[in-house]
Amino acid sequence: MKILHTSDWHLGKMIYGRSLLEDQEHFIKEVFLPTVQRENPDCVILAGDIFDRQIAPVEAIRLFDEVLTEMSRQHIPFAVISGNHDGADRIAVGASMLRSSGIYIATKLEDVFSPVVLTKENETLHLYLLPYIEPAAVRQYFHDDSIQGFPMAYQAIISAIQANMDQTAINILAGHCFAAGSQTCDSESAVYVGGSGEVPPSLFQSFDYTALGHLHGPQRVGENGRYSGSPLKYSFDEEHHKKSLALLDITKQGCTTALLPIPTLRDMRTVTGTLEELLSLGKSSPSKDYLAVELTNDTPVYMPLEQLRPYFPNVLSVHCNWLHTELSGEQKALRQTMQNRTINEMVVFSQFLQQICGTEPTEEDKTLFQTLLTELKKEQANT
Repeated sequence: MKILHTSDWHLGKMIYGRSLLEDQEHFIKEVFLPTVQRENPDCVILAGDIFDRQIAPVEAIRLFDEVLTEMSRQHIPFAVISGNHDGADRIAVGASMLRSSGIYIATKLEDVFSPVVLTKENETLHLYLLPYIEPAAVRQYFHDDSIQGFPMAYQAIISAIQANMDQTAINILAGHCFAAGSQTCDSESAVYVGGSGEVPPSLFQSFDYTALGHLHGPQRVGENGRYSGSPLKYSFDEEHHKKSLALLDITKQGCTTALLPIPTLRDMRTVTGTLEELLSLGKSSPSKDYLAVELTNDTPVYMPLEQLRPYFPNVLSVHCNWLHTELSGEQKALRQTMQNRTINEMVVFSQFLQQICGTEPTEEDKTLFQTLLTELKKEQANT
C-alpha cells in the first residue's frame, strides 16, 4: 500500500508578527494537493497540529476546509489526528458524518481503539489514530491512578491496542508526541518537550510503521517510525532542514520510504555581512525570503532595517554584531559607551552623515554640531 505522511501544518501561524497563511496556502494548493493527485496514495495521514492555536483564524479554517473537500472529491482516505496546538473539540465537529466520505478525524483517546481498516487486493491495513493526549486523560480512561507521565500513559494505551491487534494486517500508528532522543527546534512548544514528556521509541516496535507529528525536523524514530516534519520552516534554526512529505510503500514484509521535497514560496535563512555589503547584494539580487540579518559592521549603523527593507521586504530580525562581539582599542571603548548609555554624539552625527547623506563631516560641520549640541544641553539643564 502507498501511504503519504505529513504533519504540523500549523495553519494560521505567525512569526515575528508576520502571517504565514500565504506560504501555507501555496504549500496546500501548489504542493500537497497536486502531490496527492499525482501519487494517488491509498491513504494520507496528517499527524496533528493542523492549526497553530486552539482558536484558529477564519482564513486557516477555510483553507483546511478546502483540503477536506478536495480529499473527499478524490476519494482518497484522509486520516487526521489532533495535536497539542489544535482545539480538539472544535475540529471534531462533523467527524462522524465525515467518515462516510473517507475523512477520519481522531480527537479523543477512545478513537485509537477502533482502527481505520483499509483493504487493497490481498493487503489489509489497520490504522490506529492516537491524538495528542495528556496522562491525566489516560488515568481517567483506564481508572488507574498509578499512570504518571507520558511513558506510562503510552505504555497503557499501546498495551491495550496490542491485546486486540491483528498480526496478519499491516499495523500503522499515527501519534503526536515527543519520542525520546529526537532532535528539537525552536518553533516547537517547549512545555511538551523533554523530561516526563518523552515517550520511549521502543513502545512503537509492535507497529509496522509509526507516523509521528509534533517535532518539526524530519527524522527517523527507532526502526519503523518517522517524523515527517513541518512542511515549512517555522524558526531560523530550521533553515538547513530539507522539508518533505514522506511517501511509504508498505507491505507486511517491509516498508520503503521516499522523501518528496517541498518547494516553498519563500525560504527562511540568515544572511551575514556589513550593511554596505547587504545593500549591494540587495540591489543586484533582491529577495522576498524571510531573513535574519547578522550585521558585521564595527561601528554603529543608522536604522538598518529601514535601509534593507526596500530590497529585502521580509527581514524579520536584525542583529548587530558590533554590540555583542569582542573588539579592541577605540572600537571596544566606543561599544562600552553605548552599552553604558553614554552616547558619543559626534560618532552618531558622523555615522548619520555617512549612511544617510553619503558624505563625511567636515571640521566646520563638527564645530557647528558641537555648538548647537552645547546650547541644547544648556537649555535642557535650565528647564
